[in-house]
Amino acid sequence: MRQAKFSLEEPNIKFLSNYKRYGYKDKSSLVRHALDILRDEIERQKLEASADLYSELYEMDAETKMLTDAALNDWPE
Repeated sequence: MRQAKFSLEEPNIKFLSNYKRYGYKDKSSLVRHALDILRDEIERQKLEASADLYSELYEMDAETKMLTDAALNDWPE
């Protein structure tokens, strides 16, 4: 596993020093998990923004709405 060096402010240092209280075996595993959560949240936000954009485009495109409605009407139940 590669190592990285970074600086933290005091509240983060205090939080990190309680890694055992949060169920982590060491500080590194807590940081890795926090970064995984942050990465997943950023990806979720990007997907949500993309979905919103597609929704806006769909609402503005009457032809696409008409094709979608026609396809849904022909969809078996």
